[in-house]
Amino acid sequence: MAKSKVEEIKEQSRQLRGTIAETLAGEATHFSEEDYQLLKFHGSYQQDDRDLRADRKRQGLDKAWMMMVRCKSPGGDMTAEQWLAHDRIADELANGTLRLTSRQGVQFHGVLKGNLKEVIARINRSGLTTLGACGDVVRNTMAPATPLKTPAHIACQLLAREISREFLPKTTAYPEIWLDGEKLNFEPGREVEEPVYGKHYLPRKFKIGMAVPPRNDCDIYTQDVGLVCHATADAVEGFTVLVGGGFGMSHGQALTYPVLARPLFFVKPEHVIEAVLAIIAAQRDHGNREDRKQARLKYVIEKHGIDWFRKEVLARMKAPTAPAREVRFDTVGDMLGWHEQGDGRLFCGVHVEHGRVKDGEVARYRSAFRAIAQKIGCPLRITPNSRILFYDIDPSRRAEVDAILAGHGVPLPSGMTEARKTSHACVSLPTCGLGLAESERVFGSVMDKIDAVLRDLKLDGEPLLIRMTGCPNGCSRPYNADLSFVGRAPGKYAFYAGGSHRGDRLAGLEKKVVTEEEIPSVVRGYLEEFVRGRKAGESFTDFWGRTRGSGAAPHPSQFHEEFAERAAKGPGKGCSGAEG
Repeated sequence: MAKSKVEEIKEQSRQLRGTIAETLAGEATHFSEEDYQLLKFHGSYQQDDRDLRADRKRQGLDKAWMMMVRCKSPGGDMTAEQWLAHDRIADELANGTLRLTSRQGVQFHGVLKGNLKEVIARINRSGLTTLGACGDVVRNTMAPATPLKTPAHIACQLLAREISREFLPKTTAYPEIWLDGEKLNFEPGREVEEPVYGKHYLPRKFKIGMAVPPRNDCDIYTQDVGLVCHATADAVEGFTVLVGGGFGMSHGQALTYPVLARPLFFVKPEHVIEAVLAIIAAQRDHGNREDRKQARLKYVIEKHGIDWFRKEVLARMKAPTAPAREVRFDTVGDMLGWHEQGDGRLFCGVHVEHGRVKDGEVARYRSAFRAIAQKIGCPLRITPNSRILFYDIDPSRRAEVDAILAGHGVPLPSGMTEARKTSHACVSLPTCGLGLAESERVFGSVMDKIDAVLRDLKLDGEPLLIRMTGCPNGCSRPYNADLSFVGRAPGKYAFYAGGSHRGDRLAGLEKKVVTEEEIPSVVRGYLEEFVRGRKAGESFTDFWGRTRGSGAAPHPSQFHEEFAERAAKGPGKGCSGAEG
């Protein structure tokens, strides 16, 4: 069977070594394509500043190469000391900002090749890692960030750490390259057994997340494996296992599309790891290794069916299972503001615009969070919506935290629309190589205008889920939002509607192209229709489900067909799309 180029790279990599170490030590300005693919497993993506690309090309200069580095923090949990270590990395070795990811990790942007090893070493010294934060392995395991002292919330956080440990790659290439062989008891270069992943690792990335109803903050239907916790006030009963979710679809690849996860079975807590291992093994054995665009678990299930896949999983496990239980959610949002944990202590949820932790002209997030970590010393959790929850705070220190936030201009969630609290955008330009349109850099101003519409229509408190992404790949999970904007070309977006603020329904295409300037008026039209036709107490999500059928399901044809037509007409015949 023919293998994709990446499969060949993995096979010949000597367990992810490649020539990464040699390139690090050499004078090359950037890594080769082969090492670029392997670096993902180590937690880094090679990028360049696309704002500078055209000018540098005209001057005959190389691209402005740099690296993105991503850490893994299972369940989004970090100590104050770990946060401060990451804050110093951002200041001394990156671009001065931290990006909270939608998988509860931290990304550094603008890392130069010469600083890459030190960044990864420092992350490891803090007690976290970058190994497996990217690449064809189990990525950062997500769990509900809400630090409530219930059996369900505690169990999910512990399970996230257990899953992370269980499925961490065993290769010694990582400590050899980045940690100078620390804690190795045998000679460098020796290959070890990968009991889960084997020689080729997985066909594609693999994402696992958990949820405690009624809060679906981990967007459970977008995961390869979703674990929904069922618990009483005293104990965890078990987990309903969902499989095959995933929103990635590729511009111009007609066989790629978003899929919501579907129920597989129910397992007791002591059998979760065995069930997850069996699912991973089935994907490892049956995932498409010829075409990476078809390699995710969702396509295995789409091809063979959920019943066939269930049989494959059950054949790989001995533990008993039961039919999946009913699952219901109310929101994908976070608990922002002040709340009691259930043990006499408090937590404070802070909204972070787009998850970008930086010191701006008005809000100085980075300085504020540094001060809280230094003065209060409390742990924190990164949420799947890219916000921060500071927890284990003694009630006597609440005023001190409030003073720090206010003194640094950090906005209170009480003054925000409900839509603003859950809104999210991906990074996109200038660093993402896939970006076709702006996302993070324009979404704040777009939401300012949408907020004005919401307040004008007296919908400040409406639980409306709005997301934006710079390309069809969907990193900000736009395809299950009430309203979303997916980048097609500079300043142009496909407009989707009809998802759900609960995260359990796919949106449909409403308009193939809207410009950035048109977005507020387009949103107003849909919201005015909602105001006119809603029943008492009815949400936009439920109004849409009652009155409208969704448009065409998300599909790459919505992005590339007319571009192909324009290209066929020759140069100068319309928009050429984003710079590639």
